[in-house]
Order: sequence, then structure tokens, then C-alpha cells
Amino acid sequence: MTKVIEDPITQSAIEIQDLSRRYGPKLALDNVSLSVPRGCVFGLLGESGAGKTTLIRHLIGLLRPQKGTVRVLGRDPLKDPEGVLGRIGYLSEDRDLPGWMRIDELMRYTQGIYPYWDDAFADDLIQRLDLNPSQKIKTLSRGQIAKTGLITALAHRPELLLLDEPSSGLDPVVRRHILSAVMKTIAIEGRTVLFSSHLLHEVESVADHVCIIHRGKVVLCDKLTQILESHRRIHVRFDQPQSSAPVFEGALGCEGRGREWTVICDGMAEQVRAQIASSGAQIVDETEPSLEDIFVALVRL
Repeated sequence: MTKVIEDPITQSAIEIQDLSRRYGPKLALDNVSLSVPRGCVFGLLGESGAGKTTLIRHLIGLLRPQKGTVRVLGRDPLKDPEGVLGRIGYLSEDRDLPGWMRIDELMRYTQGIYPYWDDAFADDLIQRLDLNPSQKIKTLSRGQIAKTGLITALAHRPELLLLDEPSSGLDPVVRRHILSAVMKTIAIEGRTVLFSSHLLHEVESVADHVCIIHRGKVVLCDKLTQILESHRRIHVRFDQPQSSAPVFEGALGCEGRGREWTVICDGMAEQVRAQIASSGAQIVDETEPSLEDIFVALVRL
């Protein structure tokens, strides 16, 4: 059974305030602040190079903040690594596992690191993810390696699970195993999952909260339902073809061609509707946008 350790902070699994990180001339993280509630699946969304991996490396204490503060389960991962690392599970994008070991040998080795390792849970995950415990890691497929790495991150039943691009290069069946079955189970148990991804559809399918990072900055962070409900997708038709994208103040973006255009807007929807009407265009349809619609509009600003 997992031992519950009291934290200085009880409301959030992660608290980041004004975090910045520069690599030479490049500002990888620019004054990032975010809070990850306990017991949720938190999607960290951004293009490659947006700063997602850099942020996660701060959470596990691999990087020292050049500016700002990081708290994981109420503790500083640099000042109190034992109070943090033993209570989190981490799966990196490269999934660097020792190829000379068998899966069962890796499980026994990892068990020695975590005092609350759950053998029965590890065995159950091996069966559920259709792995052969006697198989050598160097003979595993990319998907099998990802599953094996996930088990080492999960079997000590961490309070917080950090997954960096867990679906990178995997087929849809493996992605469903990892993102749906496992992560939702963890969240239902009251644990917390933070995973980074550039795949918008997978974030939308499993996340409760979403944070979008663009060029090292947080451009949107909220509950997924609130994000979707607060944005509108407006299909607009003009009497005459437009040679360039029409501009509506308060709109996040506008895409289309000729007479047909789609406008994405957030809380400025009323203002945008009024401008559309005054431009002589007709609103054909208005719906809730997808997360991909919102993401594309935001990163093109």
C-alpha cells in the first residue's frame, strides 16, 4: 500500500511561478506560471521546441530555475529530491532502458529503488499491456519499450505521473492503452497525471485540464471544458470573394478562401458577430470549436 506523505501544499500537485530558462540567446521558458490540481489528467500542449520538455525537467530536478520557483507535491525538487522523486513516476520521450535486461529483471531492479513498489500491480500491468516478462528489452518493439517504461513509472503507485511525449512514434492501439486505460485509472484513484504532447486529438480525448505553451510562454491554461465552451467557431459567407483573410477585432484567427471563411474567437464573440454583420457578411453557422481549431488560432497570433 502506498504511504501518504503530508505536504505543505494540499490543493495542487504542481505549482510553478514565473519560471524562466534561457539557453544562450534562446528563451526556452518565458515567465511561466501554472498550477496543476491534484487528481486530474493535465495535458501540456505545444509544438516541438515550445518548452514542454524543459518544463518537465525542472519538475524532476534536472534543471535549476534561472528565475522563478517550482514546487512538486509541495516541495522543491532541488532542495528535497528524496521528498519528490520517490513519489513521482516519470517516462521520458527517449525511453532509455537497459537493453541487456529482461523485462522481469528490470522490474526487480526498479523495485529496489522504490520502497512502495507493488509487485501485484506490476504483474497486472504486464498482463494488461500484453508483455512477455522473460523477453529481453533489446528485442522489444518501440511500442513494447514504451509500455515497459510506463510500468516502471507506475508500479510504485506514484502520487504524480509525468509523461513526456508518451505517444511519440507509437501506433494508435498502443496510444489508446497508455493514454486512455492507464491514465484515467490513475486519475480516478486520486492521483495526478501530467503529460506533454504535440498531438492535439490525444490531449482532447483524455485531459481534464489543458495548458498551451507557445515559444516558451503560456498562451492558455484552464479546464478543457471551459476552454471549449468559451470559444466559438463562426462560419462566415461574403457576397463577394475576399482576396485576403478578413480582420475582425477580437477574433483569434480567420481561415478560408473566396466567399467562405471560418472565424475563431473567445470571449469577444459578441463584438466579432457585430463586426461580421457590419462588414456585410452573413453568419452561416456557429459551433463549439475543437481544441485543434483553438490551438492553431493561438499559435498563429
